[in-house]
Amino acid sequence: MTKPESPIKPSDQVPRKGPLSFLSGSLTAGLLAWLALGLSQKLVAYYALHPPSYGSAIAQSIATALKTLIVGMSFLATFSFAFIGIGLALVFLRSLVSGSGSAPAEAAEKP
Repeated sequence: MTKPESPIKPSDQVPRKGPLSFLSGSLTAGLLAWLALGLSQKLVAYYALHPPSYGSAIAQSIATALKTLIVGMSFLATFSFAFIGIGLALVFLRSLVSGSGSAPAEAAEKP
């Protein structure tokens, strides 16, 4: 006995992303980058005003490493969100120019 074929094709089930999705993603990533930048600046200011000072060299080394890790991760989040926002903004502009959403350029040229 053969399997009955599904009337819905897999390509019909996946909705295509449009320019509005790219714009909202870009704005969201930009907002998160701005918030992460504010957090990063506050962390740098806090650690500049409150440097870790311990009597033990090992404790001082661990505190400095932890401070560096925390500040570095906050700036990494800022950088990542900013690049994602810029990339989505470029994809948004490209989708407006080509008028075909997220379709590749080859598919847009075929009649």
